[in-house]
Amino acid sequence: MIFTKLSLPGAYILELDRRTDERGFFARTFCRQEFAEYGLDTCIAQCSISFNRQRGTIRGMHYQAVPHQEAKLLSCTKGSVYDVIIDLREDSATYLKWEAVILSEQNRSMLYVPQGFAHGFQTLQDNSEIFYQISEFYHPESAGGLRWNDPKLAIPWPLTEKIVSRRDDSFPLLRDGRPGQ
Repeated sequence: MIFTKLSLPGAYILELDRRTDERGFFARTFCRQEFAEYGLDTCIAQCSISFNRQRGTIRGMHYQAVPHQEAKLLSCTKGSVYDVIIDLREDSATYLKWEAVILSEQNRSMLYVPQGFAHGFQTLQDNSEIFYQISEFYHPESAGGLRWNDPKLAIPWPLTEKIVSRRDDSFPLLRDGRPGQ
């Protein structure tokens, strides 16, 4: 795997190191030893899939608060998504900064999201599917979110058509520069 640091400390894009021949290719998508060398969380407590029927679907911006923060490794197995992460670590120089990447079945890139981040995406194609590897079990009492269209974040979602759940549309706006919980 090829690890590339993003502008938010602890976040990485991972590219496949493909072994190609006439049949196609083989590539590793996870290696505990390689992750540990970069100081990344190597625990996988659960895996999940998010399937999204319609282009323009927004899910997020979700996080799990202390003491159940989670790291995530994400890949788009079908279609494509505009994937966004926000640094929620109050002691970070990039607190409340965000970064976006395109994950797709074509580029096969993966996004490593460290603990202390919110995460969300907008689907760029119908029938897009995202595969999650998550370091912590889901704890409803620690689940939170930021509003996907919060003016303080000013995330420029690429598609004008937007399909958003009532829950994601009702997360609080940032107040005094702090995530509402």
